[in-house]
Amino acid sequence: MKNNNQNVGGGIGFFSLLTIVLVMLKLTGYINWSWIWVLSPIWFPITSVLVIFGILFFILSQSPK
Repeated sequence: MKNNNQNVGGGIGFFSLLTIVLVMLKLTGYINWSWIWVLSPIWFPITSVLVIFGILFFILSQSPK
């Protein structure tokens, strides 16, 4: 008999949870931040990946051929 139990990771991540908390605080009036700052946790992972790719591209383009 084979055991085919698969554990699939997932769930809510840190930045998603932070975004939800900040949106709730904004909508309830506890913070009076701009929506750009409230939604900034969404952009942080995207910009981090783009910066890393930019640095790698720069380093690889500087290497002698």
